[in-house]
Amino acid sequence: MSAQASSSSAKARILQKNDNDVVIVSAIRSAVTKARKGAFKDTKPDYILSQVLRAVYERANLDPSLIEDISVGNVLPPAGGASAARMAALHAGIPNTTSLNTINRQCSSGLSAVSQIANQILVGEIDIGIGAGVESMTFGYGPGGAGDFSDEVLQTQEAEDCTIPMGITSENVASDYNISREVQDKFAAHSFQKAAAAQKAGKFKAEILPIKTKITDPKTEKVHEIVVEADDGVREGVTAESLAKLKPAFSKTGSTHAGNASQVSDGAAAVLLARRSVAKKLGLPILGKFVAAATVGVPPRIMGVGPAYAIPRVLGKAGLSKEDIDFYEINEAFASQAVYSVNLHGGAIAIGHPLGCTGARQIATGLNIAKQYGTKVFVTSMCIGSGMGMAAVFVSEQ
Repeated sequence: MSAQASSSSAKARILQKNDNDVVIVSAIRSAVTKARKGAFKDTKPDYILSQVLRAVYERANLDPSLIEDISVGNVLPPAGGASAARMAALHAGIPNTTSLNTINRQCSSGLSAVSQIANQILVGEIDIGIGAGVESMTFGYGPGGAGDFSDEVLQTQEAEDCTIPMGITSENVASDYNISREVQDKFAAHSFQKAAAAQKAGKFKAEILPIKTKITDPKTEKVHEIVVEADDGVREGVTAESLAKLKPAFSKTGSTHAGNASQVSDGAAAVLLARRSVAKKLGLPILGKFVAAATVGVPPRIMGVGPAYAIPRVLGKAGLSKEDIDFYEINEAFASQAVYSVNLHGGAIAIGHPLGCTGARQIATGLNIAKQYGTKVFVTSMCIGSGMGMAAVFVSEQ
């Protein structure tokens, strides 16, 4: 049997519907807003998370007492623990009988949370659960998060490389793989242009939950009630020429700058998963299914190459080839590592990258895109700080 025929049969297999499949019955996200100056700058992450947790089960008309476990991706947790996520779930009307944990695998935390819940369903531990992600980089991100490490551990070069600032790892990728500033700026501009066009056409509306909150005017200090329903980092009119005027952010001779790196952002997303037989029995809507996920380690100094290794790994585990995939949602941490990705509605350079949220956000975005364009199989992926990559395969059934 040829590799192409084998791959085609694998695609046919994942398109089949089996009672033990892990299906997605609801997926929703908040708008993604600019940290410290966007619409969520005065909103705590537990509140944003509580809103998407409530919406994700209410949209599926699910009794929240049937949710058995919740996993929340969060890189910069308030007070350093899971309490805020647990509080958000309780505020969302989910009973105290539903357990919860937080998970931190850096930029893939939201996807890791979804994968954890999917695997719990696959092994029979639970039938229904939520994989979610949240981040307020307004409140959690900054120099205060820097660690203090032992001299002995830092004597190992690759261990020390884990402390390299993310922007410098981007410069390393650009240098090692000869990715020019011009190529990066063209990619970043295209991301902004795709996102701006999608936003103008209302293509994000189906995946975004409008959230009512309060914001303080920095000039008058007056508090206003607002509804946050659009990504506020998306900008119209960005071109490669306009980006070329920006100064490098991490190295005087570098190519990474504010316009071709992901934005520092606030947001949350949630994905409700269930065993197919249980979803059918309860009459829940089925949007798609989780097929497989994989993680991989890469050299920490070039952590941005993670997707280039994680995607082949997850495709191999699923028996698929790249030709079987209809589209990719790849996190644009930096243009230097994302120049080969295809994000139909733009990516993190234009939309933003709330660290713990992104992995769950990409699934809500991917399912929305699949429905709009009539496609089936998609992959989400991201690089991970300290040198890793993660990728997952999903099927839309809409």
